[in-house]
Amino acid sequence: MSAELGGRTGLQGKLSQWLRGRRPKEAADADGREALLLAAAGAGLPLAPAAYPAPGYRCSCDRVGCPTPARHPVSFAWQTQSTTDRAQIERWARHQPQANFITATGMVHDVLDVPIEAGRAALRRLLDSDIEVGPVAESDDGRMLFFTLTRGTPEDEDEWWPCELDCHPETMDEHPGLRWHCRGSYVLVPPAQLPGENQTVHWVRGLEHPLPDPLSLLEVLTDACARYAGEEPDHVSASWPLRH
Repeated sequence: MSAELGGRTGLQGKLSQWLRGRRPKEAADADGREALLLAAAGAGLPLAPAAYPAPGYRCSCDRVGCPTPARHPVSFAWQTQSTTDRAQIERWARHQPQANFITATGMVHDVLDVPIEAGRAALRRLLDSDIEVGPVAESDDGRMLFFTLTRGTPEDEDEWWPCELDCHPETMDEHPGLRWHCRGSYVLVPPAQLPGENQTVHWVRGLEHPLPDPLSLLEVLTDACARYAGEEPDHVSASWPLRH
């Protein structure tokens, strides 16, 4: 799957070249939003429309006191609505020019979501160690998102072993350190706007990088999160059972 994601040609290859030649925030500011979304879909990330910031640090949704302003899908059916279909994403992007987009995890990809200070330290260590790192995004609310291949969706549900790091939208507060977004979860996909002045979610490593196996990143990320939290790495890394 990694080879397939990394070997795009034609339009997808041109999008990758365009992304490499420009900084992510500049691309978004120069009307590159639709191209970035199509590049994400071309890399296999299923997308669905999400809320966006409204004046006064509010959310565009009609929920009073929305607890996650501009960070959630607009439809309760986001899991079935999520798609990589180019024509549908173009329609959404053009008819909803302010909308953010989420990508549903656990289909093609997972996301390892860590505090930004820990993520930056881990990214340096991973690159210095020549470990394959895929696309990485930063959220100006203090998180870094490492996009990886998914652990999979077995046909036999009894084969699925949950992990204590598995994060769902309703459990975000329970995972202040490392969050593993897999089945039933989502993250905002760049470019996205957050409440506050110039607060965004943006790529720091683009979609031209193939998605890696999540386990190849996990030890370095858990170690960085443990150091960030002032805990012993062994205490953190031993706390979750992995799927067999």
